Amino acid sequence: MRILKKTKKRTAKRIIRHLRIRKKIFGTKEKPRLCVFKGSKTIYAQVIDDTENKTIFGLATNSKQVKDNIKGNNKESAAKLGKIIAEKCKEIGIVNVVFDRGGYKYHGVIKSFADAARENGLKF
Repeated sequence: MRILKKTKKRTAKRIIRHLRIRKKIFGTKEKPRLCVFKGSKTIYAQVIDDTENKTIFGLATNSKQVKDNIKGNNKESAAKLGKIIAEKCKEIGIVNVVFDRGGYKYHGVIKSFADAARENGLKF
């Protein structure tokens, strides 16, 4: 019972951090927001235009397009997903993005995702 309460508290704190971050971060058509969500088994990433409230595109480690190359929720799969997201952004013509880490600490999976996206041409 104690673990359940601790998990709920941790999630609630992350959501509060995310809302605090979202007050300051805003994506436009020229510089959209790159949002990351870390689930228990997958990593989700979306490129969002907040002026039109529209998702330009999104990918996850379990999506049909990348399911063969990527498995799980670890640093290697996050790096591969970051690379694929950066390549898709280049195809569309997006070079600059605003990074939204989703209330997570900037280390581990989130850091490897961001570093891989930077190495493949995205500018934060």
